[in-house]
Amino acid sequence: MSVPVPGPRAAPPGEARTLPQPRTAAAPSDGGLSLLVIEDDPAGALSVPEMLDASGKPVRIRTARNLTEATRLLTDDVHCILLDLALPGACPEAGDALDTLREVLRLAPRHAVLALTAETDAERATEAVRVGAQDYLFRDELDERVLSRAIRYAVERKRADVAQRQLSESRLRAQENARLERGLLPTPLLDGSDLSFAARYRPGRSRALLGGDFYDTVRTPDGTVHAMIGDVCGHGPDEAALGVELRIAWRALTFAGLSGDVLLSTLQRVLEHERANEEIFATLCTVDIAADGRTAGMFLAGHPTPLLVRPDSPLPLLLPYEDGGPALGLLPQARWPRHELELGAEWSLLMYTDGLIEGRVGTGTQRLGQEGMAELIGRQFQEGLRGEKLLDAAVREVRDLNGGELTDDVAVLLLDRGPLGQG
Repeated sequence: MSVPVPGPRAAPPGEARTLPQPRTAAAPSDGGLSLLVIEDDPAGALSVPEMLDASGKPVRIRTARNLTEATRLLTDDVHCILLDLALPGACPEAGDALDTLREVLRLAPRHAVLALTAETDAERATEAVRVGAQDYLFRDELDERVLSRAIRYAVERKRADVAQRQLSESRLRAQENARLERGLLPTPLLDGSDLSFAARYRPGRSRALLGGDFYDTVRTPDGTVHAMIGDVCGHGPDEAALGVELRIAWRALTFAGLSGDVLLSTLQRVLEHERANEEIFATLCTVDIAADGRTAGMFLAGHPTPLLVRPDSPLPLLLPYEDGGPALGLLPQARWPRHELELGAEWSLLMYTDGLIEGRVGTGTQRLGQEGMAELIGRQFQEGLRGEKLLDAAVREVRDLNGGELTDDVAVLLLDRGPLGQG
């Protein structure tokens, strides 16, 4: 069946009137619009009108008698497809013309599609749009002006539909990722403890909720409170995933009764099995606080030492870092010595990753450092800040001193005991 479109131009079936352009997205390029007509024309004399696109350039035409030919001619520089719904035998599996249309939409999900049908078959034309065509045309009313306008409209509508779908998919992925990352952040298990807990987390990756830093706090049945904070080198999603694995492994091993050097050795084996390459390592600090809250044991694996605030000290104390062990993943058969800590009756313990202390101070090259951070925290304690408010103020001031957002991940954990932590 031929398409009665007025105009003198004819083209043999299957012939492209111009050479295919480089493969691009289905959008008009500087070369103008391209139309692929799928229509059975036994006489090989399909006539189409001379048409110009919005920029005044001729619309290029390709013709195909069936879906086999159409598949060969359907490249990304084709912007619109004109499908004759009366095309016989186009899709052997198709039960009717709408099945043929569905097959075309499957083969060309990013291309605009126009359905061509008889004026007496308006119901099927409407159904074609419902199935997925951008518009429909009647053979008896077809002319150069109608076809040219319909092509431009279909291409722009398809571009808008694709953009909207991509935006919706992007938003859904972002929402799902956010829910996943929030679910991967720990919930402290401190039931029965008189300690107060607060934490803040800021990943360095843009639009991420989770980075390579990780932390956790749990209380075991003997009353001991175990706190941990760590940092996987690097800032990508692989490092974030490894941080989650190490945190979950730490919690499981802690509840299984492991602690100290034995626990860190086991975590190192986990890291060695799970890391993407042998250059990946992780720093770690663990603190095991006795049930009475007055003493603790600390283990350092290449990690910054915590900060201790007590009422008998005018300034926060940086806990000892001498004789600490190496970061996890650096040395096989490594060992990590235990540091005994005297906490006292009232105290606040601040554990953090190096993202909090490596920010710049002003416009020069000076870094905040541990001493600068201790001074900052001490001043904020004197101002009466505690708990969540203290952490918010500390992170905000560190960011302000840096002159903008910090590029490294930041995790900070605060444990308080007694009136000191309550303000």
